[in-house]
Amino acid sequence: MAKIFGIILISLAFIAPAAMAADCVGCHTKETPRMVEDWKASKHSAEDVSCDDCHGTGHSTAEDYAKVSLPTPDTCAECHEERVAEYKKGKHALAWAALVNMPTTHALPQTLIAGQKGCGGCHKIGIKSEAEIKELKAKGQDYGASACDSCHTRHTFSVKEAREPQACQTCHMGFDHPQWEMYSTSKHGVRYLLKQQGILPETAAAPKCQTCHMQDGNHEVRTAWGFLAVRLPLPEDPQWKADQITILQALGVLDPEGNPTARLDVVKAADLARLTKEDFDRERNKMLATCGECHSAKFAKGELDKGDDLIREVDHLLAKAIRIITSLYTDGTLVKPESYAYAFPDLLTFHDAPTVIEQTLFEMHLKHRMRAFQGAFHANPDYALWYGWSEMVRDLADIERMAEEMRASKK
Repeated sequence: MAKIFGIILISLAFIAPAAMAADCVGCHTKETPRMVEDWKASKHSAEDVSCDDCHGTGHSTAEDYAKVSLPTPDTCAECHEERVAEYKKGKHALAWAALVNMPTTHALPQTLIAGQKGCGGCHKIGIKSEAEIKELKAKGQDYGASACDSCHTRHTFSVKEAREPQACQTCHMGFDHPQWEMYSTSKHGVRYLLKQQGILPETAAAPKCQTCHMQDGNHEVRTAWGFLAVRLPLPEDPQWKADQITILQALGVLDPEGNPTARLDVVKAADLARLTKEDFDRERNKMLATCGECHSAKFAKGELDKGDDLIREVDHLLAKAIRIITSLYTDGTLVKPESYAYAFPDLLTFHDAPTVIEQTLFEMHLKHRMRAFQGAFHANPDYALWYGWSEMVRDLADIERMAEEMRASKK
């Protein structure tokens, strides 16, 4: 009898999920048919990964839909442990932490955080605590509880989709990080597009985003200079060192005496910069190895060195502008916002900067400096020159003119 009872239990264990999946599919074929079609076309469906494997068993009727669970990276890790572990070590996993810790975030309307309306639309890819997910759900903001589906979109969760550069396009474009625009109009991007269209053969050398930033499919995704193009240890070149110190002070990670502040811990936690030579060299060497698949080692190193050189040039322009506004605070020509801890303009306040001269500095830093150095590393001369360095030169001229006018007006 015990043996028979055990066989019944084992049978039920197989029947129950199948029955539940059938119930889900039956209902959602009527309610959300395209969602079901996506799932049917997925490898999950072929491997009998059913709805409850990702969404739990709490939701089974039209009335209890609020009990449905949204998958997190840990849900995906039950089958994709190695890839999730890689993701958790990379910058994408820290995107939510960066959003939450940016001073400007808390000045935005909530609608620009939730859903697909603003920062949250991309930064949702970052890891959130259970408490954060619970809070989001309580506010009716279910977006962002997951992360893997930012690239492997629901409900096909296609690896093939995530391997194409268009998978990166939604987030890596626009004001402060137009990587898609740079890449897609560079020779690299044009060749890959021609390859997609069948004009170039499959064997043609044509790198995509994943070629350079996800070598061998590694989901860690890092770059040597990081997002802010600042690093430690500081450069040996005395002028560049002074300029980088000024920029770090305006980022709020160094105080007026050059000592680390509490904000440095936030930068470390969000992985926004490489803070040791070993960390920088590790990422640089990975990129050199990738470039070396198509180019000579000498050419690859030379081109990346030129990118470093351009960062030095634009840092000098930005540091000059920072020092001008700092001097306006110091001599009382410009009122320093009370929220600023030190007599430096806060580069992380973004569009919340209160005056036109400070707004110009914000654009100089986050829009034009980003275009200059990212354009160089994405092999796009127009972005490096006209949308980057040239715009910074004009920004600095505007800041110098406004500073003179402000001082003259005060006298």
